[in-house]
Amino acid sequence: MPTEGEYHLGGEDVSDMTDDELAEIRNKMIGFIFQQYNLLPKLDLLENVELPLLYAGVGAGERRERAMAALEKVGLKEKYKNMPSQLSGGQQQRVSIARALAGDPSLILADEPTGALDSRTSRDVLNFLKQLNDEGNTIVMITHDSSIAMEAKRVVRIHDGKINFDGDVKEYAAIL
Repeated sequence: MPTEGEYHLGGEDVSDMTDDELAEIRNKMIGFIFQQYNLLPKLDLLENVELPLLYAGVGAGERRERAMAALEKVGLKEKYKNMPSQLSGGQQQRVSIARALAGDPSLILADEPTGALDSRTSRDVLNFLKQLNDEGNTIVMITHDSSIAMEAKRVVRIHDGKINFDGDVKEYAAIL
């Protein structure tokens, strides 16, 4: 909840919503990509990608179809029965991206999506996120790494809870 002002998501003021209403909005409108992937180790890739759809009440057939399409989009359709432990870090992050995409969210929040990856794999994940953005997906990426921020089109820098920069990445580069 905001400490002041209003916060609208999808045209709705969320400040008066119940916890259940907020959870529903998060599940239907926002896809999450985490630094540590947050894949469940006892579920295979398909089940991991299906999980938010299960919580959203999507039927089994449609859930499987959407999850398989998302895995295909990230290049892992053939590994759908694999367990997370059978994948590299980059592949696990791509499963995390597939899970975020499966719900067809209007917003994707990526929290340090390259933080646990080597530089080559980080580049691959960043390129994939750029591709998703070019296809019309809104992506908000949180990072402490200025070199990662330089890959964005727009940078909003927050310091001690206050916005101290909001603008084009070229303007941001000029002040670094």
